Amino acid sequence: MLIDGRMTHRVAIVGAGPSGFYAADGLLRARPDLRIDLIDRLPTPFGLVRSGVAPDHQGTKAVARQFERLLAQPGVRFAGNVEIGRDLSWEALRAGYDVVIVATGMTIDRKLGVPGEDLPFVWGSWRFVAWLNGHPDFREGPDLSAVKTVAVIGNGNVALDVARVLAKTADEMAKSDIVPEAGAMIAAAPLTDIFVIGRRGPEQASFTNNELAEMGRLSRAVAVADAGALAVEAPAGDPTPERLRKTKNLEILRGFAANVPSSKPITIHFLFDRPTTAIEPGAFDLMVTCVGYDGVAFPAGEGIFPVGWAKRGPSGTIPTNRADSHAVAQQVIGWLAQRDPKTGPDLLPPSVDVEGWRRIDKVEAAAGATLGRPRVKLVDWKALLGTAEG
Repeated sequence: MLIDGRMTHRVAIVGAGPSGFYAADGLLRARPDLRIDLIDRLPTPFGLVRSGVAPDHQGTKAVARQFERLLAQPGVRFAGNVEIGRDLSWEALRAGYDVVIVATGMTIDRKLGVPGEDLPFVWGSWRFVAWLNGHPDFREGPDLSAVKTVAVIGNGNVALDVARVLAKTADEMAKSDIVPEAGAMIAAAPLTDIFVIGRRGPEQASFTNNELAEMGRLSRAVAVADAGALAVEAPAGDPTPERLRKTKNLEILRGFAANVPSSKPITIHFLFDRPTTAIEPGAFDLMVTCVGYDGVAFPAGEGIFPVGWAKRGPSGTIPTNRADSHAVAQQVIGWLAQRDPKTGPDLLPPSVDVEGWRRIDKVEAAAGATLGRPRVKLVDWKALLGTAEG
């Protein structure tokens, strides 16, 4: 591409979530002359931060402010509502850009692989959390009007997110950006018991300490555990940080074991060593599986660099992506140094640009301000695209 009388490289980043933004950041730190297009099938940026992080964890979502600053860089374009395969092919991307970075993440709920998991009361965590967060593809939530007992399958932070949001009061969720309809349904549900069920022992749980401890500070829910199941120690062979995390988790869980079930309206039961072999109707009113995610296939080959979950699978926290994406950015910089910039026309089809996103953002923030919330999201495609177009 010719910029100010000289040639520069063009980079396409497919996926405008955390790993994509961190990749752009790493590239621009070394090569501020690059022209970077952040391409996303949604008309809104930020990926998992907007649609996957629990709506009550606004501190985690605050990373979007860093990404907004990147969108203001002169060499960066946001291209929303552009789906690869529908509006632009992988082949065209490879031909028209010097490098393609794949930051598509993983947004397909992984299956348990057991009989009964296709029953209507069984929900995958991505589908469930996307509904809470207003993702335009997931507007139908579960019917909670008669849900008393919930099983949450998994021993990671996503399982805690699901259990916590279900257990919190409307007042505790008042400063979140949960979709109002979802919040109202949860507040009205006749919940009494939430079971967080892990297939392995408590010493193997992947909860982070702060998120687990938060389960002991909920207004209408008491967390309990079986003291007998906690007579274990963190694996001695684990690296020191992991061993310390697991040791602290066991300490927190032992505190839960001293709590009295039913001392609050909702009891959250932590159960371990309970592999799910089949799902039977009637055991629970709702089940949410939190056992990981799969992604959509993308082409491999010269000039294609995956980052984030597309590279390593669904592991780690949002900050984990920063180091990972910066490392890939360095590989890309080295790769570009050996190649002349390509020439050719701009490939981007009509899209939601950064100004379109800012119109959406302004409308959502204004709606949230009237309720004392960070935002009230636009949740259907027509409203999002219409607002983006002004």
